[in-house]
Amino acid sequence: MPITRVNEFHALPEKAADLRAFLEDVVLLIEDAPGCISVTLFAHHDDVTRFAIIEEWQSIDAHQASVTRIPSEKINEVRTLIAEPPKGVYYQAI
Repeated sequence: MPITRVNEFHALPEKAADLRAFLEDVVLLIEDAPGCISVTLFAHHDDVTRFAIIEEWQSIDAHQASVTRIPSEKINEVRTLIAEPPKGVYYQAI
């Protein structure tokens, strides 16, 4: 059964555009990962510092394996852009 991953990001106010660009790059890195069904980046309607990525995967293992596609320097870069640690949870359709 497919699994949905919901990820939330909150940029530092002066880094919102940079975080958006970073997340756009991340989407490109994972959209063709084995087991990825879909991935979409969203910008918050009222708050330019908030973003979400909604991913659908064949399994949690497939999602977790996809993280290795993101170079470590990119992960270090995001730490300079965010106001708080990203949040991510898995959901199953019912």
